[in-house]
Amino acid sequence: MPQKGEKKLFLLDAMALIYRAHFAFSKNPRINSKGLNTGIMLGFTNTLLEVLEKEKPTHIAVAFDTHAPTFRHVQFEAYKANRQEQPEDIEVGIPWVKQIVEAFNIPILELDGFEADDIIGTIAKKAESSSFVVYMMTPDKDFGQLVEDHIYLYKPAFMGNGVDIMGPKEVCAKWDIADVDQVRDILGLMGDAVDNIPGIPGIGPKTATKLLKDYGTIEELLKHTDELKGKQKENVEKFGQQGLLSKELATIKQDVPVDFDEKALHYDGPDEAKLKALFAELEFRTLTKRVFGEAMKKPAIQVSEQLGLFTGQDTPEEEGDFKEEIPIQEPNTHHQIFSNPHDYHKISSEEDIKELITYLERQKEFCFDTETTSLNPNEAELVGLSFAYVAGEAFYVPMPEDQGIAKATLEPFRKLFENEQITKIGQNVKYDILVLKNYGFEVKGKLYDTMLAHYLIEPEGKHSMDWLAMQYLNYKPVSIESLIGKKGKNQGNMRDVEVDEVVEYASEDADITLQLKQKLDPIIKQNGLEKLLHEVENPLIRVLAEMEFEGIKIDSESLAELSKVLELESKEIEKKVYELAGEKFNLSSPKQLGEILFVKLNLDPKAKKTKTGQYATGEEVLSKMASEHDIAQAILDYRQLVKLKSTYVDALPTLINPKTNRVHTTYNQFVAATGRLSSTNPNLQNIPIRTERGREIRKAFVPRDADHVILAADYSQIELRIMAAFSQDKSMIEAFKNGRDIHATTAAKIFQVPLEEVSSDMRRKAKTANFGIIYGISAFGLSQRLSISRTEAKEIIDAYFTEFPAVKAYMDNCIEKARKNEYVETILGRRRYLRDINSRNMTMRGFAERNAINAPIQGSAADMIKVAMIQVHAWMKAQKLKSKMILQVHDELVFDAHKDEVELLKKEIPKLMAHAVEIEVPLEVEVGVGKDWLEAH
Repeated sequence: MPQKGEKKLFLLDAMALIYRAHFAFSKNPRINSKGLNTGIMLGFTNTLLEVLEKEKPTHIAVAFDTHAPTFRHVQFEAYKANRQEQPEDIEVGIPWVKQIVEAFNIPILELDGFEADDIIGTIAKKAESSSFVVYMMTPDKDFGQLVEDHIYLYKPAFMGNGVDIMGPKEVCAKWDIADVDQVRDILGLMGDAVDNIPGIPGIGPKTATKLLKDYGTIEELLKHTDELKGKQKENVEKFGQQGLLSKELATIKQDVPVDFDEKALHYDGPDEAKLKALFAELEFRTLTKRVFGEAMKKPAIQVSEQLGLFTGQDTPEEEGDFKEEIPIQEPNTHHQIFSNPHDYHKISSEEDIKELITYLERQKEFCFDTETTSLNPNEAELVGLSFAYVAGEAFYVPMPEDQGIAKATLEPFRKLFENEQITKIGQNVKYDILVLKNYGFEVKGKLYDTMLAHYLIEPEGKHSMDWLAMQYLNYKPVSIESLIGKKGKNQGNMRDVEVDEVVEYASEDADITLQLKQKLDPIIKQNGLEKLLHEVENPLIRVLAEMEFEGIKIDSESLAELSKVLELESKEIEKKVYELAGEKFNLSSPKQLGEILFVKLNLDPKAKKTKTGQYATGEEVLSKMASEHDIAQAILDYRQLVKLKSTYVDALPTLINPKTNRVHTTYNQFVAATGRLSSTNPNLQNIPIRTERGREIRKAFVPRDADHVILAADYSQIELRIMAAFSQDKSMIEAFKNGRDIHATTAAKIFQVPLEEVSSDMRRKAKTANFGIIYGISAFGLSQRLSISRTEAKEIIDAYFTEFPAVKAYMDNCIEKARKNEYVETILGRRRYLRDINSRNMTMRGFAERNAINAPIQGSAADMIKVAMIQVHAWMKAQKLKSKMILQVHDELVFDAHKDEVELLKKEIPKLMAHAVEIEVPLEVEVGVGKDWLEAH
């Protein structure tokens, strides 16, 4: 390794790093305010900065490919021919990356006819001979052939894996070879699918390694083909020359006509003006601060001259009448961040509180926020309340630590919160509602949540206040961690902070949230999302808050008994696995398991390895082997029982709130891009129901007392019914209207038999096809699910589309509309953006096309049950029922039903759910009642 003071040259493989950044951000694109996807630029810059800051190279350069054909294309016309088209965001990103590199004052190396690999190889060798220590920075394994004592392969940190620096010893160990030059022979023998280098058929990594141990090179191997046997001999003799060509294609050139200019490669720091301008255009605020120690300059924001309360003047009727542009100065520490134009007040005397309430009562809407001691609303104690109703002004009311006095301080606000004429605005306002609910306060009137508003605008984006403030207000709020410390056991809470600091922090939260509402409203209107926000998502907040507040009772004793049963069963299966393996090992160790399955038992000669070099032993891998190998099925069974026990059976009792003796989940409205709700702490959406043991967990969900029972109401086949309605397929609509078994009806059509002759196997295949079609399933996917050949699966799909042509037409139309708009919509106008729908990259385009088909259906199902929840909740309130809605799991609602009200609920709830959103196909709701959730379901 290099010593201090040595010349260090870093050579970056631009395209490999660009592709890496593309895949890192492909599922969570970074779209700036101009609509530009900046993920590639951000990922590349972060990687570059990591090197500059941590490795401190004395010299550096970045090598790019050009569009011109290389000598390899001349040698082998099919070179890289099977590569998919370059994704559009990469095409857009490359010029930006080049600008970034140039702004850092780093030279770009490129030459027509040669790849970046060859340029790096040539410069690396020339630099090493000039007493440099060289690092070839790339995730590309081919570079191992260039490594020597002062030339290293530098694989940057990625997706949780740290930096990997490889010298000759490490490269040889990785490939199991004697000399790094044999990397070329390995690639020549086994080929490289990425670059379409053919290799020799039938030779994989293990065989290639073995052959090289015996013969050293491909050339020597071809001299000794008479020593080989069987198919291997035949392949090597037939494709030997192809192996030599592959080796040549995989060889990185070291004699490219490029000069090594030591002075030009010396790194002296960036061109600050150019880099700042670039970062500003890309909206890289955090990177600006990281590189230059300052945040980007903020443009003016709107602040009212008339601040209303405590100024001796009333608030103007039209806020816009009193606006002026006031520039914001960037603070250096969190103590200075409040130097922005604002007027934040601490309200503590009875007289001031009364005056504040008087002003708030005059408003059509105001924003409020709670400061508490915990993120869990069931445990949180109120530290203070903040309010805002004019941009730039906010008020903070601290609460005494003594809870009795705190309730008395809070009491004057009761009528304000219960005023149904005033809209209450908040950021994740459900939390604040729950906190106040625990103090006996109801927040009535319309609600407006800025997180939800942005969720509808950008469903797959971030929705935190800090993120939204940066995006829409160009403003960075003070972080909570600057006040109470970083997350962990030593983190404090707001009660530990000086009141004056809390005043500024809490007031800013309310002020910023109010300003965000004003920014998001026009976008909501422009995108046609008003009805969805104001009639579905915002009203649902209160419904979910009441469900979370009620919680559900858990039978801990039954779970304790089930835990013992699962423990015994898992031990039995563990014993069976050891018998099948022929030895004991750590069944929870993927490494040891991989060695048993793929080395000792050799169950799959083509077994894949993970990035860490271990054999992949995930569920997908084991499921494919389960039908042929008992040990694979036994491991799956063992894992399922262990997961059930740890995740649910043993965990649920620990989550029982000692005050209420119930479990209180948290419902999330702004997580799933489809519009579906999710739940956390605990996640009650994923309780397994496909296995007998999984279903038994539902037995532990019981009514609150002897006067109640559990009632469950479940939409039947809602997504298929939506598909029938959207596609207007007459056969499907008729089947649903006449109450026929849709899966048997489908089977009769695709297998061309009378309905009464449909077998259970036919129905099973038709059912899988029915649900699979919704998700854009392929012949391969259907074959995997049904354990049938791909040919048979294709025949089923072809027959399906022949018999249900309207479904095929609907799917094609969905994709066509998505290509035009780059988004699809649900029945209530919820959008799912599909920015890759027109991508030339087949994989990304295919993923977007499947979402184009599924998102409107799954999202419409989410819309329907949300509307149903609002209507059922309103009806139950109007009827003043003792029963409570306590759970929502996908297409099912669960109730703590008072025995006196069961018949009424059984009659009315299905009506409300079935007519929540009207479609041509009748919606069917199944209702069950029982002493626990399993019996009711």
